[in-house]
Amino acid sequence: MRDSSNTTRAEPKEDRHFVTALARGLEVLACFRSSDRALGNQEIAQRCRLPKSTVSRMTATLTRLGYLTQYEGTSKYALGTACLGLGSAMLSRLDIRKVARPLMQELADFSGGTVSLGARDRLSMIYVEHCRSSAAISLTLDIGSRIPVSTSAIGRAWLAVAPDGERDALLEQIRELDDVAWPRIRKGIEQGLEDHRSLGVTCSFGDWQKDVNGIGRGFEPGNGMARMALNVGGPSYNLSPEFLLNEVRPRLLEVVRQLESAFPK
Repeated sequence: MRDSSNTTRAEPKEDRHFVTALARGLEVLACFRSSDRALGNQEIAQRCRLPKSTVSRMTATLTRLGYLTQYEGTSKYALGTACLGLGSAMLSRLDIRKVARPLMQELADFSGGTVSLGARDRLSMIYVEHCRSSAAISLTLDIGSRIPVSTSAIGRAWLAVAPDGERDALLEQIRELDDVAWPRIRKGIEQGLEDHRSLGVTCSFGDWQKDVNGIGRGFEPGNGMARMALNVGGPSYNLSPEFLLNEVRPRLLEVVRQLESAFPK
């Protein structure tokens, strides 16, 4: 079974505008996770499903350009400061974070959990803003963290507002990664889509991690920003399904309503 939260390759074979070498270099950068201290060429090759010789050339080039840095005396790499510049430029364009943060913090304090704003990258949701309750024993996640689209409340919420064609293409990629788990994953996604229609939120009660519960809502921010989703989650002993649906859900929907109305469509 492959890691469904990691990158997947898509190389249009007949698109003359598609630069395969550039795509592979970006895949190398995208395979690094927030929990990684450093990766060797073999690990990168396995994650990107590329030949090790190709990866070696990519990491050498990316290191020279500052997008990777090599640990002295080792053959392992970490993301370099040039990546930080790209990330900072992107985050600075997300005006929604400034509006969302106080609303998210208030919701986190009420729920006793964590509240996250995320956008999709391939088969993952990336947190672009994250607030914790001061009283909560929170999940070890923060801005830049990745969680899988298929099993998380925030990922299912994003899928619920995605156009049918885009959603179907993404589901096919998820199916190809793990045929054995696909029936269970598909059932969870289909239930999430139905919950989003009937309840206004998606649910993940032990689906992403067995001791974590969460609910999410997908939406279109407007102002040229990418489709996003907002979720509330935390340890199941602290956030029961009943509490999330009965007490937290109305407040989550109101926060999303305010965010949707804050920017022109």
